[in-house]
Amino acid sequence: MSTPPPVDTRRAPRRQVADLVPVTDQMRDTVIGRLGNVSETGMLMLASTGLREDALYQLRFPLALGDGRNETIDVGVHLLWSEPAHVPGQHWAGFRFLTLSREHRQLLRGWIGEDNDGEPVSTG
Repeated sequence: MSTPPPVDTRRAPRRQVADLVPVTDQMRDTVIGRLGNVSETGMLMLASTGLREDALYQLRFPLALGDGRNETIDVGVHLLWSEPAHVPGQHWAGFRFLTLSREHRQLLRGWIGEDNDGEPVSTG
């Protein structure tokens, strides 16, 4: 007998990021990790530098849109949690968006809703 998959209680659909998308800390002007997945309310990042628990950050990442354009997304975030990854010196980090322009929120919403490969968009 198989066990059903766990039920995801997150409200916002999210999309896995297949490409290596760098995330830049705008205050230090340095890449601090890469995007894992994103929703219109938050994101998962694989951090390559230490992050301060419960801290606020101003981040930037490029988003490749379906029409071939690239858009830079600027977002103010709150670090909710982090945990060590399997690679020494890397951490998974979960962020909640605090500030995101209306234009960037709409771009993210459209990007998350794109159905590039026929598979449903992840909510996990």
